[in-house]
Amino acid sequence: MLNLSNLLFFQEKIQDLGTALFFSLHSSLLKMPTSIVRILKVDELGQVWFLVPRPHQALHEFDGDFPTRLEFFRKGRSFYLHITGRAFIINDLEEVNSIVADGILQGSGNGLVLIKVKMLKGEYFESLPDTRQNGWRDLRTQVSSWLFNTRPGYKPYHVDPQLAFSS
Repeated sequence: MLNLSNLLFFQEKIQDLGTALFFSLHSSLLKMPTSIVRILKVDELGQVWFLVPRPHQALHEFDGDFPTRLEFFRKGRSFYLHITGRAFIINDLEEVNSIVADGILQGSGNGLVLIKVKMLKGEYFESLPDTRQNGWRDLRTQVSSWLFNTRPGYKPYHVDPQLAFSS
């Protein structure tokens, strides 16, 4: 479980990124498929709420709770997150209606399932800035290395035949 200061930090970062890859870490034969999810809400209890596509199997065949991992990433951001926790499939219609706007479920043809993940561990990673230089500089360096054969450690040695046999 995350403490309050970490929870507030992760709430802010999750809302900033908005989408994640959802992985079921369950060892069961029947598990929720990996999918890209859009986060609906992160509450003050450290629970992340989102919708996933309804699997083809009946929901009662799945375990009600299972270990899971969420990987948050967005292009152009200088950080990414990995959240590990326990996922719960929400079947209670009242709870679903309290979290999800009616238009979302009606528009999807009821092909979505509400999932709640209780965060147990959160990892924050800073992305390294791109160290690549200007593209023209890279091209110039590549062409000069082709033309002038500047391989590291390469030192051509030419023997003058007249000097070799003059001794």
